[in-house]
Amino acid sequence: MKIYRYPERTEWANIIRRPALDHSGLAAKVSAILDDIRQQGDEALRRYEKQFDHVELDQFAVSATEFAEAEKLLDSELKAAIRRAARNIAHFHASQKIDDHKIETEPGVVCWQKSVGIERVGLYVPGGTAPLFSTVLMLAIPAHIAGCKERILCTPPNREGKIHPAILYAAQQSEVTGVYKLGGVQAIGAMAFGTQHVPNVYKIFGPGNQYVTMAKQLVSLKDVAIDMPAGPSEVEVIADHSTNPAFAAADFLSQAEHGSDSQSLLVTTDEAFIPLFMEQIDRQLNLLPRKELASQSLEHSKVVLLQNQKDVMDFTNAYAPEHLIIQTANYMDLATEVRNAGSVFLGPYTPESAGDYASGTNHTLPTNGYAKAYSGVNLDSFVRKITFQEISAAGLSDLGPVIEIMAQTEMLEAHKNAVSIRCAEIKENRK
Repeated sequence: MKIYRYPERTEWANIIRRPALDHSGLAAKVSAILDDIRQQGDEALRRYEKQFDHVELDQFAVSATEFAEAEKLLDSELKAAIRRAARNIAHFHASQKIDDHKIETEPGVVCWQKSVGIERVGLYVPGGTAPLFSTVLMLAIPAHIAGCKERILCTPPNREGKIHPAILYAAQQSEVTGVYKLGGVQAIGAMAFGTQHVPNVYKIFGPGNQYVTMAKQLVSLKDVAIDMPAGPSEVEVIADHSTNPAFAAADFLSQAEHGSDSQSLLVTTDEAFIPLFMEQIDRQLNLLPRKELASQSLEHSKVVLLQNQKDVMDFTNAYAPEHLIIQTANYMDLATEVRNAGSVFLGPYTPESAGDYASGTNHTLPTNGYAKAYSGVNLDSFVRKITFQEISAAGLSDLGPVIEIMAQTEMLEAHKNAVSIRCAEIKENRK
């Protein structure tokens, strides 16, 4: 892990650069798989499930029997934890609903908008190195609250053709309408194009590896919408003299253990804090079951020492972290300066893990600097806003000349005529 002491601002762009992955040839490989799925449907899905997930499937949909078996396999403590997390996530996302209301922009001209849930959404939950059942809650619960009628979930099965019971229980608690045993590119292709047994959707959500990310980007060009561009997970921890080094190191490592391409940053104005922090990193790292993955992540993680808090916040907003943890004495003051971040965790007792699981906020967040332009997944991600307007005869008589002169200036005479013909009739009726 590299330590930067008082770097010049001209060096910041290099420091905040994310780990570079070699994507040469990736698009072509993924595109070939997607084309195969588009043309051959279920036959291609079975072939790729055998190739990539090492399982031969007779059917993709999870049966009611499998859901019942999954519930029996889980201990009561985990089921209670999932239900409690689900309640908090539902509570927070339900608060994001906005009531539709009409606005009279001027007399006789009434405008309003209506939120409508996207009818079919696809939710991707990775299997990979861990069963991410929390992602089921984060995607399916707001989709249900938003009014999405069909909520399709795809996740890779194990070699026995089974899905982790916690994923199925979370799907049941979140009222997913269908779960399919599909992982990777083949899952994205199935949801984008539809096959004989997997319905197509209108928008795809969820994280994944570089193959899944590339697949989402390719299908979004002409087939289906996606939630956001995504990359490896990341965290920035802001610390000072008041920070507990054990807390900061734990947060740092909690992100590092996601994968070898994850990135963690510590930013501080207190040089004396750095050796205390590094000591805790070494101590805690050796206790982690996923030590090897975390160690690989630490190779491109960084510690940055800056002169003052203005530099800290300018650096932070330039980096635009997915997760931002502020554990300084004046964390609320610094919070007001945050402009670019996916989700922010304030104070010594707010670990990033809380947002990952059970506090209520969503953990599907923009990475790779996209927090400068994208929000994390929220209720709005699952709805469309349709605008309506109604104009009275008196309203059009008054506003009509404005529309006419604008249309005429743009040389769109039919646009002008659509107003003029109505205004003429209104004028005639008043005689």
